[in-house]
Amino acid sequence: MILYPAIDLKDGQAVRLVHGDMDKATVFNDDPAAQARAFVDAGCEWLHLVDLNGAFAGAPVNAAPVEAILKSCKVPAQLGGGIRDMATIETWLSKGLQRVILGTVAVENPDLVRAAAKAFPGHVAVGIDARNGKVATKGWATETDVDATDLAKSFEDAGVAAIVYTDINRDGAMGGPNIPATQALAEAVDIPVIASGGVSSLDDLTALKATGVISGAISGRALYDGAIDLSAALAALKS
Repeated sequence: MILYPAIDLKDGQAVRLVHGDMDKATVFNDDPAAQARAFVDAGCEWLHLVDLNGAFAGAPVNAAPVEAILKSCKVPAQLGGGIRDMATIETWLSKGLQRVILGTVAVENPDLVRAAAKAFPGHVAVGIDARNGKVATKGWATETDVDATDLAKSFEDAGVAAIVYTDINRDGAMGGPNIPATQALAEAVDIPVIASGGVSSLDDLTALKATGVISGAISGRALYDGAIDLSAALAALKS
């Protein structure tokens, strides 16, 4: 199972939110590229980046810090937030991003996801952000009636590289991930599923790994707060 350290970008800074509330942002680093390098130095194999402003704006906002991270770090990175057309997908991949995460458009324009996955095999993931099992879009500000599992199943034949599943009620709250819901989703599809939201301890990581069906986990606040030692966690997941 791969551990993805998260760098959430707001106004050019690395922050963490609670339950996706932009008014509840804690700044952890004024230099996101330096934060990324620290994660890489600790041994991470991937980085998970989110353009929070972009998720609300519907277009890239924190492009400069993302580009700085891509230039200074040699591990692959995935990015979500504000990626809603083919031109933006092409631009990010051309700049060295390994994987784009498409969330809002997965609900509003699934044909774009399919076209992108076909055009860029292995480089397109679907972000499914759910509150009580129902998908939320546009930076989690818009509730939908779309069932998270149904949405995942709809892309089963699309060739997407992964599904990033976030339980919004757990995100940033340090309360542990929703393992049953994540496991159920992973068992419902053949697409690799990455768990996000509430991953706050080494026990959480080992429990996710123990399901045998979850391919990755994203953690942010716990790494910044020191609740998870990145080097120790990476070593434990490899054992």
